[in-house]
Amino acid sequence: MYNLSKKTMSKILKLHHSAYRCKDSEETRKFYEDFLGLELVKVIEIKITKTNRNTQVLHTFYQLKDGSCIAFFEDPLTSFNFKKQRDFDLHIALEVSESDLFRMYKKGINAKIETRGIIDHGFIQSIYFRDPNGYVVELTYPNKNIKNSSHLENLKVLKEWQIKKSKI
Repeated sequence: MYNLSKKTMSKILKLHHSAYRCKDSEETRKFYEDFLGLELVKVIEIKITKTNRNTQVLHTFYQLKDGSCIAFFEDPLTSFNFKKQRDFDLHIALEVSESDLFRMYKKGINAKIETRGIIDHGFIQSIYFRDPNGYVVELTYPNKNIKNSSHLENLKVLKEWQIKKSKI
């Protein structure tokens, strides 16, 4: 199918942005900018698509420290099934310092935002919030001295999972 060797692995530099639908751009801004502290760096009103279709969409971008962004589309003319996402179905994970993990946990509790954690997953510690659109947002701090598994070991575990899941 794709059969890539280490020599032909992608040279993708970094994540530029990941985009999601939102119910209301201002409510989304309050969570991502006012609560999480991500700066709103770009807002684009889209009135016509690249395929010449008329639309009324607002596209907003919130920047992380590394320059990448979380972006949102508000499209009031097109229905979308907003629901409270399960962690395993969809969540956004952002890395923070250990002190910010504790600070944001307290901030979430004090702001009466749905807040869970602090959970030690072995390789990271995490807290979880729910944004105004139903998405789970995880703030995570990596535990020190945790090494990634080798590529071959990861492929072995994945192969074993493929066999195991067919028997579930």
